[in-house]
Parts: sequence; C-alpha cells; structure tokens
Amino acid sequence: MNIKKKYFASDFHLGVPTPQLSLAREKLVCQWLDTIKADADEIFLVGDIFDFWYEYSYTIPKGFTRLLGKIAELTDSGIKVHFFTGNHDLWMNDYFVTELNVEVHHEPVIREFNGKKFFIGHGDGLGPGDAKYKLLKKVFSSKISQWLYSRLHPNLAFSIARKSSKRSRIQTADSDEKYLGKENEWLYLFAKEYLQTSPMDYFIFGHRHLPLNMDVEGKARYINLGEWINYRTYAMFDGEKMHLNKFVSNGAPEAYNSIH
Repeated sequence: MNIKKKYFASDFHLGVPTPQLSLAREKLVCQWLDTIKADADEIFLVGDIFDFWYEYSYTIPKGFTRLLGKIAELTDSGIKVHFFTGNHDLWMNDYFVTELNVEVHHEPVIREFNGKKFFIGHGDGLGPGDAKYKLLKKVFSSKISQWLYSRLHPNLAFSIARKSSKRSRIQTADSDEKYLGKENEWLYLFAKEYLQTSPMDYFIFGHRHLPLNMDVEGKARYINLGEWINYRTYAMFDGEKMHLNKFVSNGAPEAYNSIH
C-alpha cells in the first residue's frame, strides 16, 4: 500500500540563464514530477518557479509549455498542486487557477498534516533586516503599481523584466551558497522568533537558494528547499517526518545531508 506523501520544491527559475539551459532544467523538473506522481497527495511549488512571470488579462509569458502541461496532467489526475508566488513571480493572478486548477498563495500558509504543523512560504520579506527589499515588495505588490505596469505593451513590459532579471542572483551566478551560522540565517531567526508565541513543527521556505535542514531550539525544523540550477533538491513528508532529497535523473533520489 502506497502512503500518500506531500512534496515541496522551489526556485526552478525557469527562463534563465539561457533558453537552452532553462529548457533542459524544465525537462528535469517534469521528470521529477513524473517520478513522484504515483504516491503524491499534494505538491507545493514554493515560489520563484519562473525567473519572471506577469499576467495580463489575455497574455502570459511564452514558453514553459512542458511544465504547464505536466501540472495540468497532475491536477486532472486528482493530485492537488499549490503555487506560492515568490519575488520573481509575484505578479500572478488567475491563470493557474482557471486553466490548471492550481491553488495560488500570495502569502505564507499554515497547514496541519498527520498532526504536524507546517508554516509554508517562499520566505522573501520575512525575518530581520532587508528593509529596502521589504519596501520594494510593497510597491511591486500594490494594485496601483500592477495597473500602471499593465498599461505597457507586453513586448515592452517583458523586455524590461528580462533586462532586470540579468541582475538576479541566478542569472549572474551570485548565489548564496555559503552557510554562515545560525545567527546570519534570517529565515532561521524568523522561525525562532515565531516559536516564541506559536508552536510549529516545520518551517518550509525557498528563496535562500541553499538547501538547509536546521533544528530550531529543539522545537521545530527549518527546511530550505534550495534551488534547481545547482542542487535539484526538494522535500518530502511521508506522514511521520520530513526528508530533504536530491533529484537524480533516471535514478533513485538521494538524501541531501545539510543538517546543522
């Protein structure tokens, strides 16, 4: 008897650094989805799936056909798929909801599975510091800003976005791949502070780009999902505990050892 599982992944950053490399990564993501669909109950895509996404009323960025089709196949088969907006794909409206039957989350959510409580979100804007980004996120998330941006022709709007994307960590390979201690892990600090007022078993985030599996004060675990350019890591909840794994094409998944 197969135990139905919960799967979590983030930061595919499809669209960069080149169309060819992005397509190869998209095919790997689809392979991964094929390997988990037999025992998946729910799949959580926790932000920055695309390096850029913006929806007009009748226009979306071209490309990503394989992933969109695979998600539709999964939801048509009864597997629930969740999409969390990240800082690169926060301009998402109802396309995934109406066309793919995906549940879209613009804010972190709390869920309980088999008696375990999960705090799930992309992670951008949480924790101490980074006041400049937090302000920018409020601006970019505002309905007025989105309305104004939507007045641009899609050719111009997407061109501006592509130029901006060239400065991203993924595009420039300036990725946060060093563990600098708990005192410098701002999502760990967020989890630690959160536990002072509310119990939680797992904090599941992306955004950091470094796969992490950290104990939080002996009360919970903070798991960062990493990214799919260098790591191809994902998390799986088997009904009892969480596992942080690395996807290996045409092979069995490998446990990713990043416990701190």
